[in-house]
Amino acid sequence: MTTYRIGEAADLLGVSADTIRRWVDAGRLAAGRDEHGHRIIDGADLAGFARAQAADPDAGAEFSSARNRLRGIVVDVRKDAVMAQVDIQAGPFRVVSLMSREAVDELDLRVGSVAVAVIKSTTVVVERAASAPARGRSAG
Repeated sequence: MTTYRIGEAADLLGVSADTIRRWVDAGRLAAGRDEHGHRIIDGADLAGFARAQAADPDAGAEFSSARNRLRGIVVDVRKDAVMAQVDIQAGPFRVVSLMSREAVDELDLRVGSVAVAVIKSTTVVVERAASAPARGRSAG
């Protein structure tokens, strides 16, 4: 069984450790204690909580086959005569999109704008993350 300490759970959910503690204290997220008295969260419980917290798709999602939608803030826009690069920070994730300058202008994308990165791909590479230090996780 994989377990996570409060800080690790916070990193995975993109929130502060204090937020995780408040959720645990309020009974929204189950947690136990390890042999040292530190709070730990079961991996399956954390996954279920994360899924339940996932935002509903944007209104336009019902008209699209794409299911990967990351809402964030535009942090950089670089344009030349024909092409543009738009960087979106969606929680802890940076999404970079290359598109036509015309598309950027039509969407009026600029630093500070809210945007949704819609990702549709037939190839998604999944990697297993490197193991965390032994103090924070146990396997069984």
